[in-house]
Amino acid sequence: MKVTVEKNEKVAKMIFASIYPLYLNRLEKNGRTKEELNQVIKWFTGFDQDALQALIDEKATFRTFFQKAKINPNADLIKGVVCGYRIEEIADEFELYKQCRRMEKLIDELARGRKMEKILRKEKK
Repeated sequence: MKVTVEKNEKVAKMIFASIYPLYLNRLEKNGRTKEELNQVIKWFTGFDQDALQALIDEKATFRTFFQKAKINPNADLIKGVVCGYRIEEIADEFELYKQCRRMEKLIDELARGRKMEKILRKEKK
C-alpha cells in the first residue's frame, strides 16, 4: 500500500495520549507490562517515563511526539509489514508515518512475545 499526504496528515494529528492506552491494553492482554511498553518507547524515542508522561498530559499529537523524539540510530533496522505497509518501502517524504509504523512494529513484536533483546535492535558486528 502507498502512503498518501492525507493519510500522513491524519496520523500526524492523532493524539498520542488517545493511542497509548490501546497499546497498553493490547500488551497486557498478551501478558506484557507497562514497564516493557515504556522500555520499548524509550529505546525508540529517547523519552524517559517523565517525558513520556508529560507528552501524554499535554495531549501531544504524533507530529509533536516525533518532533521531540530522538529516534534511535538503529531504527532503520526495523523492517517488515505493519497494517499492510512495508516499513522499508514508505517514502522518505512521509517520515512521520514511517516512524509511527516503526513504533507500532516494535509494540507488535512485544505483544507477540518476542524477546526484548531482539526487539531493541543492535547493529550486527
